[in-house]
Amino acid sequence: MRRLEDNLHRVTGLTGSALRDLSKESLQSVSRYYAEALTLDRFSASQVDARVRLEGYEPVQELLTTSPTGVVAVLSHSGNWDLVGAYASPRIIPVTAVAEVLKPREMYDRFVAMREDVGIRVLGHEGGATFRELIRIAKNERTLICLLADRDLSGSGVEVTMWGHGVKVAPGPAALSVATGAPLVPVHVRYEPLHGARRRAAGSPWGVVLSFGAALDASDLDVPRDERVAALSQQWATWMGDMIAAHPADWHMLQRFGWTS
Repeated sequence: MRRLEDNLHRVTGLTGSALRDLSKESLQSVSRYYAEALTLDRFSASQVDARVRLEGYEPVQELLTTSPTGVVAVLSHSGNWDLVGAYASPRIIPVTAVAEVLKPREMYDRFVAMREDVGIRVLGHEGGATFRELIRIAKNERTLICLLADRDLSGSGVEVTMWGHGVKVAPGPAALSVATGAPLVPVHVRYEPLHGARRRAAGSPWGVVLSFGAALDASDLDVPRDERVAALSQQWATWMGDMIAAHPADWHMLQRFGWTS
């Protein structure tokens, strides 16, 4: 709770009872995510349809539906990213994801099986070998490579500015885009309450909003090639920071975050 509140304070500036109220709302969002994620393979196709609403999709629709090769999607730990993967994979573009190898191993295996049951291909996070496989996939397969990147697990994070603070984020999405030429699309997920017919169709009082940012192209950056990863990371981080600040309760950052200032 203290870790979560410290992270939320840095994003929102809230203190005291207002911060405590926000952190309680955030824990409810976290609990909702796990309750849904552990039963995702039981949702019917119509329930998934009813639970997901798209926002900002039109500008990237042609890219996602016609690209012959990979597109990189960068996500934050917000909302239910597994649910939107289950939505997108059969309806928009096949989804490939990278997951942290959790302990105990049985938990990791359970999450992988659940995601694969709904059409999401999962690669375990295993450093350079995984990145090389992602390069191969991005160059040769039509897929959306979804990478959670607001929290750096590599130990080689790139520093960006978010919410007026220095932050280290995962370099992977930008590095993969630079290495392969694949476009990068920032994506944010948040919860929204459902009502009426949509609530009945969803079988839940909650749905999610899948928001797309503008597609980013590393080749458009007017910087030397060795600076493109940092510059591209700052572009997606600026958009993502604004989205998280607008919907902080759905940012599930209970872990140590990469604050540098």
